[in-house]
Amino acid sequence: MNFQEYTPSPALASFIKSYRFIKSADEMVNRVLPGTTFTAVFQLKGKVSLIEKTDKIILPAATLSGLRKGARLINYAPDSLTIIIHFRETGIAAFFKQPAYEFFEESLALDDLFATSEISIIEEQLAEASDYQAIIKVIESFLVTKLLHKKEDLLINEAVSRITSQKGSIRIEELSKSLFISQDAFEKRFRKLVGVTPKQFSSIVKINTLIRQRPPALSLTHLALESGYYDQAHFNKDFKLFTGQTPTDFFKAPFFW
Repeated sequence: MNFQEYTPSPALASFIKSYRFIKSADEMVNRVLPGTTFTAVFQLKGKVSLIEKTDKIILPAATLSGLRKGARLINYAPDSLTIIIHFRETGIAAFFKQPAYEFFEESLALDDLFATSEISIIEEQLAEASDYQAIIKVIESFLVTKLLHKKEDLLINEAVSRITSQKGSIRIEELSKSLFISQDAFEKRFRKLVGVTPKQFSSIVKINTLIRQRPPALSLTHLALESGYYDQAHFNKDFKLFTGQTPTDFFKAPFFW
């Protein structure tokens, strides 16, 4: 499996974090962990399926996914090529009037959100694109036409930055006070733009951080304590809800992102 990542053009850099191409020569199953951003996916070649228990559900060729609380198993067919558009944490609000929380736990076909004819044209243009840069140009041309505004919510952006810099270990009440906004107003505004509450967002950041930064020699008990948990049982419960596996089983597995 091959990954290549590209940055957006200046016109979209405030709303889009990156474009990631995933090329798979062989069939592969990957565990996709909850992240902090919306994603849009265009399947450029081959099929991608969602694995639920013993079933394989073929995903639409173009989808938009909101934030999630648990991992998903994704099957990539042999000789497949996918581009994943990672929005910035508050970026989706520039493209949709709906509050971001309405997309929580949802993966929707893009032709359910935009005109089917419009998505068909984009898919035809993508099929004709000669290289990755040409693919990105097609996608960016489409995204620019869908921008509703170019305003950024600086307060929520700052909140996201502080939660991330503190690796999710932050008290929401203290955060809202430091931003000079009531906790109730802050939580409603955050959820509307990001798609989850500040507490849920902090939890996603915390567990992703500990997964990606876990020192090989650190025991799971120490890992739990380092992550702010008071006992192993509470840590194990949250970890399994997030990844679908116990910590021991998860760290044995080769593929996740």
